[in-house]
Amino acid sequence: MTLSGREAYKEELTALAAGDPRIVCLEADLGGAGHPFARRFPERFLNLGIAEAAAVDIATGLASAGLRPFLSTFAAFGTWRAAESVKLGLGYQGAPVVLVCPYGGASGGWFGPTHHGLEDLAVVQSLPGVRIAVPCGEAETRAVIRSAAAQDRPCYVRLARNEPYEAPFPPAGPGEVGWVHRGDGPACLVSIGEKPAGLCSAATRERPDLSHAHLCWVDAESLAQAAGELAASARRIVVVEEHRGAGGVASTLALLLPGHEVLSVNAGTSWLSEGGDHDETLAALGLTAEAVLTAASLTPTLTQGAT
Repeated sequence: MTLSGREAYKEELTALAAGDPRIVCLEADLGGAGHPFARRFPERFLNLGIAEAAAVDIATGLASAGLRPFLSTFAAFGTWRAAESVKLGLGYQGAPVVLVCPYGGASGGWFGPTHHGLEDLAVVQSLPGVRIAVPCGEAETRAVIRSAAAQDRPCYVRLARNEPYEAPFPPAGPGEVGWVHRGDGPACLVSIGEKPAGLCSAATRERPDLSHAHLCWVDAESLAQAAGELAASARRIVVVEEHRGAGGVASTLALLLPGHEVLSVNAGTSWLSEGGDHDETLAALGLTAEAVLTAASLTPTLTQGAT
């Protein structure tokens, strides 16, 4: 049975901890009563409750003592409520803390805007030296956790909530482009995350001439490594991301590819006042397969950059 990224993280971290006594697991009230890490290594598991900034500070302190802390909390809280601690701990000090945040994007659905994380990547992208990963599916999530544990540097890992995702492509490492579909048309779709990957796959079924690339690691360093391969694929790059337009992946790629037309299909600028599940929330925000097809089909303009 395929696990959600959130459950895959728990299992993979527990397996890694068996071979690395430095690994400690911190949770900010998200671990649940049956967390596998807590059952197997209770002396290395801390549930710190809804005190996200303090949790990041504690993780930074543990890292300074030679441990490898993995801290999990809501994406919205880990990047906003704890923003100063993330800046000073992971950014300024470069502490090798891995911040693993489910409820990324609008995966919180009915929880509403207080629990949606549509601006998290922009916050972390502004911190030099912090790796950022948005894995798709169980295999890629496991690969990201293994990579983060081996890198000895700060990482931010954005996950969804509880829905499993069957990724139709192999895991992509830092700086790598995962090709889901190669078309012969003038546009390449670039998906960031699970729901955008599904939208891009739907779009390429409708328009097989469109290419579809998948990026997992989306920090500035990784994007700079991947930019050349993307540039060679098409004149127009359409980034599909479950994020606001400002500060998203398209913004960074537009700076890296000034000779290309880089467009963003994103979560827009609305603050929703009505509830819905994950898909309904994305549709209300305008992140749909139809929006992807529209962006891929727009008449080229002289204005380039993320829009």
